[in-house]
Amino acid sequence: MLIVTMNDLPGYKITRVLGEVNGLTVRTRNVGAQIGASFKALGGGELKGLTKQLTEARQEALDRLTEAAQAMGATAVLAVRYDSNELAGTFQEILAYGTAVIAEPIS
Repeated sequence: MLIVTMNDLPGYKITRVLGEVNGLTVRTRNVGAQIGASFKALGGGELKGLTKQLTEARQEALDRLTEAAQAMGATAVLAVRYDSNELAGTFQEILAYGTAVIAEPIS
């Protein structure tokens, strides 16, 4: 499955547009990471625990997008984007979305 942020796919012909596809995950923050982030906020710097959690959540959203596209029969997803929101100060929502297509290599 080709997943790209571009609107086209060089070297491929789009033979069919299947429609919008997305993958969503909502996660709560790890208490340990949250406590570590609170202490880190005093001195500044990267919040590595939270960075790791958000990276995992982003990958989970992308995996779900891929599964949804495969279920539609897609061979690629174009124009992939991410959206992120905080809910109630405790939860993090990550949405990956794009356009599922059937793409064939140009001979």
